[in-house]
Amino acid sequence: MLSVRDINAGYGQARVLFGLSFEARTGEVVSLIGRNGMGKTTTVRAIMGLNRPSEGEIAFGGKPLAGLAPNAIARLGIGLVPEGRRIFPSLTVEENLIATARSGSNARWTLPRVVTLFPRLGERRRQSARTLSGGEQQMLAIGRALMTNPHMLILDEATEGLAPLIRAEIWRCLHALKEAGQTIVVIDKNLAEMASLVDRHHVIEKGRVVWTGTPAELEGDPDLAHRYLGL
Repeated sequence: MLSVRDINAGYGQARVLFGLSFEARTGEVVSLIGRNGMGKTTTVRAIMGLNRPSEGEIAFGGKPLAGLAPNAIARLGIGLVPEGRRIFPSLTVEENLIATARSGSNARWTLPRVVTLFPRLGERRRQSARTLSGGEQQMLAIGRALMTNPHMLILDEATEGLAPLIRAEIWRCLHALKEAGQTIVVIDKNLAEMASLVDRHHVIEKGRVVWTGTPAELEGDPDLAHRYLGL
């Protein structure tokens, strides 16, 4: 579904990605993991057209993304849950969910289905989004992405800074999405929680994918985890 091949990208004269490559197949959950500052979020920005690669190719569903605007990339079927949530604080919960919703006869995700997945959002649907807790705002960010009815969902640090109970609810949601066949790219630091969710890890070090394998393979190589993840 997603193919990232040999991309170089950065900010001004500062390069962050150096020939980075990975892929996500339909129905898979794959991760991008690594220490802070290694290029994970830059990779997401490159996929979404927010930071155009100077070299390499990104294709989604076989269609090259080069030159496409971020909104056009999103319409192809990529739903982003960005780092820092970035909900619309002046809108209500319900308005946030319907603001970017894609409807139609083939729409799997509707307002009732999202609030079934996250009952708290249903309870607070008339509230201003700025009044929600951090965890509730994260649920809203995920719900908003699902309302675009994406073929692939990208989550950038979706559980960072959340209370344990809220993190558990987010992981429960992701397991349910996987069981439903949703393709997911997840960036997170919680390897224990990802162990039963992710099909394949991609370890990023200094803008390159330096290792790819299953959670079991990573767990069985403590040297690698220490060298690249500091664990």
